[in-house]
Amino acid sequence: MSDAPVAPDRSRGPRGSGGLWRGRSYVLFVGADAVSQAGAQVSLVALPLVAVLSLHAGPLQVGLLTAAQMAAFLLIGLPAGVWADRLPRRRILVAADLLRAVALASIPVAVVAGGLSLPHLYAVAFVTGVGTVFFDVAHMSFLPSIVDRRHLARGNGTIETIRSTASLAGPGLGGWLVQVVTAPLALLADAVSYALSAVMLSAIPAAGTPPPRADSGRPSLFTEVAEGVRYVAGHPVLRVIALVGALNMLGYGAWTSAQALFVLRELRLGPGLYGAVISASAVGGLLGAVAAPRAVARWGTGRTLYGAAAVALPATLVACLAAPGWRVALFPFGLAVAGLAGTVFSVTQLSYRQAMCPPRLLGRMNASMRFLMWSAMPFGGILGGLVGEWRGVGDTLWAAAGVIALAHVPVLVAFRRITRL
Repeated sequence: MSDAPVAPDRSRGPRGSGGLWRGRSYVLFVGADAVSQAGAQVSLVALPLVAVLSLHAGPLQVGLLTAAQMAAFLLIGLPAGVWADRLPRRRILVAADLLRAVALASIPVAVVAGGLSLPHLYAVAFVTGVGTVFFDVAHMSFLPSIVDRRHLARGNGTIETIRSTASLAGPGLGGWLVQVVTAPLALLADAVSYALSAVMLSAIPAAGTPPPRADSGRPSLFTEVAEGVRYVAGHPVLRVIALVGALNMLGYGAWTSAQALFVLRELRLGPGLYGAVISASAVGGLLGAVAAPRAVARWGTGRTLYGAAAVALPATLVACLAAPGWRVALFPFGLAVAGLAGTVFSVTQLSYRQAMCPPRLLGRMNASMRFLMWSAMPFGGILGGLVGEWRGVGDTLWAAAGVIALAHVPVLVAFRRITRL
């Protein structure tokens, strides 16, 4: 199978500098993403705080919560790509949003009924993870059908800019909501946001979604899954990106199992400041989303990937130096630098994948990449929880940061191959 880039479909994409915003489909697509991302950032704060503050969870329980949320990537990540290639992608996006809205709304209902428990929280985390798996694969595969491939880096950069803006405001809002209405009720904001996103996505013209393939002569599920995995495994650049992503997610899973406990107990900050501190990564993400398309235009895909990996390598280690007093500032600073470099890397590699992959394989390619990357996160969450119980949350952060730093070494080692892109 050829790895040559697919020629842009000039009949459906924007042309001028402001062309992205002339298309109704793209406006609705980005608007839905912005609404759901704002709510998701509230959950990023509220969900672990429900476990810590309402159910008195320890490091292992928080790690299991992370694992439950990400387990879906391991269990159904690959088949999701096949379904994203078989079914109308817009319909998948809407269904995934509604599933997540219902799951999150069950938490405040359980609080009112007096029946909230850790198993219930794990179940909600898993169900929302299932919705996220389908949504993310369909989301990445849907964009090239409404944006000219010449503009994918700018389109992804715009989406990441809006997401980072939501990420910047969301954690602070989430921390404030937790203090005012408690963590379980704060999750209602996320449930409402997913419902609004589903409404907006439903308004995208159906013509923007490729029709499903005919049933006659369709290969088996296993055959189609294997085709996507072979495509990724046989591609020299995608293999490197997948390895970087897998190690990143392993480290990030361990990091999230300890982050809330570290900020609340070691840095001695309240829920409101917790949200403000972790939103620093969104500040970097916002800058990275703006910078990524410009960096690609100036230096090319390969050099942008290499530079982002070089900056990202030490960033998270800096955050681990934080302590009560003036050194608290090192935590948001490290997160901000990591967010900037990580977003530049993410936007660049995603745009590269979308542009060079044949349209019929987009769903399976994206699902294979997502599976190889994100399946490591549940293991990271469990390992982080175990290390936290054994050595404490501070050592867990150092171990996680070390893994995240090592994750970028494959890109730096593959200098010639990467910089030729």
